Amino acid sequence: MIKNYIKLLRIPQWIKNTFVFVPIIFSQNLFKGEYLITILEAFFIFCITSSIVYIINDIIDVEADKAHPEKKNRPIPSGKISVKQAIIAAAALSLLLILFLPFFNLLFVSSVVLYFLLNFFYSSIFKHIVILDVFSIAAGFMIRVVSGAFVIDVEISSWLILTTMFISLFLGVMKRRSELELKYITENNLPSTRKVLSEYSPDFADQMATVAAAGVVICYALYSVSERTVTIFKTENLIYTTPFVVFGIFRYMYLVYMSKKGEKTSEILVTDIPMIINILLYLFVITAIIYKVF
Repeated sequence: MIKNYIKLLRIPQWIKNTFVFVPIIFSQNLFKGEYLITILEAFFIFCITSSIVYIINDIIDVEADKAHPEKKNRPIPSGKISVKQAIIAAAALSLLLILFLPFFNLLFVSSVVLYFLLNFFYSSIFKHIVILDVFSIAAGFMIRVVSGAFVIDVEISSWLILTTMFISLFLGVMKRRSELELKYITENNLPSTRKVLSEYSPDFADQMATVAAAGVVICYALYSVSERTVTIFKTENLIYTTPFVVFGIFRYMYLVYMSKKGEKTSEILVTDIPMIINILLYLFVITAIIYKVF
């Protein structure tokens, strides 16, 4: 039963909430204890909120998920956890969230509420509307980043926010592209679980992915050489982290197009060895440059 509840909460998906750490890293506060504790608390809040959203989404889609070849194994559609038990779990998490939120500033609380509302409407409406579905996903990542800035009261570069938008758009579009590749799209299962896919085509998804990928690279490169960035970090060396970003984009595209992966974004990020090494090297180099470790 514990294992089923862990699956219900989608704990592996919590990796997406690490976007709240972006502001603390780029504001040069990563090694300040008070800031780090606060951002960890914010990460915990988003983990609770995202789990509530996942439960609500599974309850809404329970009938459709029963027809999906993979989603049918989730706790609710498989019957391992009843809808009533899921509602109780969501209510318990909501109560926990309500107890913790008063300890945070108003801007952060507002962003958490906005994140919840966005995902609620995504689960019920937006995910059925072409293009708006991937933009809703992107907005969720942007809210995480902005929330990370709100909770520690620091400014964040507009270029970083744009980079976040494009990379989340890229991941969302590539996920749709992966779903289009699966054989069951043309069979009897997926049309009832992801109806919006009928509005996409591989060519259209490829063009969107190209635009989003280019946006990531351009916005990040411009951020690394912007006057504000050079002034704050007192170095122009941030440009040398761009190859890691480009490699990450190309590697992800390779996994989607050549290895037929991409439907499970979080799984790729924690299981693909080259991707893991690239992320770790990026974090090491960016930290060394920003905090002048060497």
